[in-house]
Amino acid sequence: MPTVACPDCATTNRVPETRLNENPRCGRCGAALFQGAPVVLTANNFERHVTAELPLLVDFWAAWCGPCKVMAPQFDAASRMLEPRFRLGKLDTEAEADIAGRFGIRGIPTMILFKSGKEIARTSGVMSAADIVRWASAQAG
Repeated sequence: MPTVACPDCATTNRVPETRLNENPRCGRCGAALFQGAPVVLTANNFERHVTAELPLLVDFWAAWCGPCKVMAPQFDAASRMLEPRFRLGKLDTEAEADIAGRFGIRGIPTMILFKSGKEIARTSGVMSAADIVRWASAQAG
């Protein structure tokens, strides 16, 4: 039974795998656990999302980055295709420089795939939604 952090309140929820596709809701705040959009990751909610058992794909980006702007709608589309097998999140490297530094982000956009708090894969550069889905699925096994 994987744990999933709520996109609204970051409360960790246990959801049976057989119910992931049934639009599960947060036991604390009642929000949908999957909203078809990446979660905005901040210092306040990052640890809850990254340590959940559901794989977390993070797009490390910045507002001034042209390639990041190109990839943003692709990452959004990938979110709709990968949920509920994955949680997707976006982390602004300017606003959350400490977290970006902790993971050695040198170039953006960079995507890191986490599972239960551990980095399992990373890639840099712009990708289409289909390529993001293929890459994440292949890395998660």
